[in-house]
Amino acid sequence: MKKLILSLAALALSAGMAAAQTDPSVVRLATEGAYPPYNFINDKGEVDGFERELGDELCKRAELNCTWTTNAWDSIIPNLVSGNYDVIIAGMSITPEREQVIAFSDPYTQPDPSAFLAKTGNTDFMTGTIAAQTGTIQAAYVTSNMPGASLLEFATADETVAAVKNGEADAVLADKAYLQPIADADPDLAIEGGDQLIGGGVGLGMRQSDTELKAKFDAAIQSMKADGSLNAMIKKWLPDSAPFPS
Repeated sequence: MKKLILSLAALALSAGMAAAQTDPSVVRLATEGAYPPYNFINDKGEVDGFERELGDELCKRAELNCTWTTNAWDSIIPNLVSGNYDVIIAGMSITPEREQVIAFSDPYTQPDPSAFLAKTGNTDFMTGTIAAQTGTIQAAYVTSNMPGASLLEFATADETVAAVKNGEADAVLADKAYLQPIADADPDLAIEGGDQLIGGGVGLGMRQSDTELKAKFDAAIQSMKADGSLNAMIKKWLPDSAPFPS
């Protein structure tokens, strides 16, 4: 699914300086809260979505006492490394660049397709201005694989869509699961250009030193894969995503 990495060198230098949490029995989960259906804030002001339901179930199976917090995307890895929370569960794709700085659990989704969202009509993606959220695998894809296009980066996913609507960008590249409901709700916007298969699946991000915590979450993820409950959750929240093999 989504997202690359920021400031690898600076993060690597601070990786060993994570602050100890005040209550070691509590595992603090952090999400962005702004990327539906993976994670969002509902009308009650609570974290909701696929990753809220998944995180609660994983904590239950791992017998962990978990709490939730939200953090802006562009500082979500630095604040994990600094010890402000213990786990990232925020639609973060597993990439070699990120694995230089943090550890990942086993993936809890298969690699999901990305897509272009544009105003209806013929859009020249290869030479146009493409919006993407800063620090994402989609932004890296535009830079590496679309040399004729201009990348326009924004701090939030909502801003990338707004840039297409106001004509600042020709299209936005993001996870299809995020863009499809937007296209369905707006007759002036459409998914175009076909699926773009990038990324290596989505996992929980943890500090590299937290090997015991990683093992607990890996076991919980594997148990959900084994009994089919993870596929059922994916079907509920991400119906266009590929399930794990039975």
